[in-house]
Amino acid sequence: MEIQIGDRVADVSLVSKDGNNVKILIDGEPYDVDIVMAENGSCSILHNGNSYNAELIRGEGGKNYDVNIFYRSYHVDIVDTQAKYLRMKKGDEELQDDKIVAPMPGKVVKIPVQKGDRLAAGDIVVVLEAMKMQSNYKVTSDCIVKDILVNEGDSVNANQVLIVLDIVKEE
Repeated sequence: MEIQIGDRVADVSLVSKDGNNVKILIDGEPYDVDIVMAENGSCSILHNGNSYNAELIRGEGGKNYDVNIFYRSYHVDIVDTQAKYLRMKKGDEELQDDKIVAPMPGKVVKIPVQKGDRLAAGDIVVVLEAMKMQSNYKVTSDCIVKDILVNEGDSVNANQVLIVLDIVKEE
């Protein structure tokens, strides 16, 4: 997911979680942190031997927070990556790429196609679940499934190639 703090936009991915121990990537940089959440919206974060206390105040809709650390406050917006991806794709829809790529981290829920299948524009090739929402990904032109690089149930990363296609050229 992307988060925005002031003018800075960062790509944040959860790598793993084991109890309070969390491994995340921030702009590709790995961080191991120990996070303890309290019921009142405050949390204690331990990173590289340093302890930080933060107060999280959730905004309406759950897409933004005010974060208070020491004597500083930060307004944090969670960028809706699915809506951002769909906006980016709208102007680009007439040309089908030769692959289907995950726009964000998620889980493969369904793959209704098989290698060798001939697809028509509008056919669904994969269903992904991200942020508790399922999204259907469709081809925008006629093509043939060349290779399927994931299985149903797999977790995928942002920008991971899921399916390779051969575009059918009109003659």
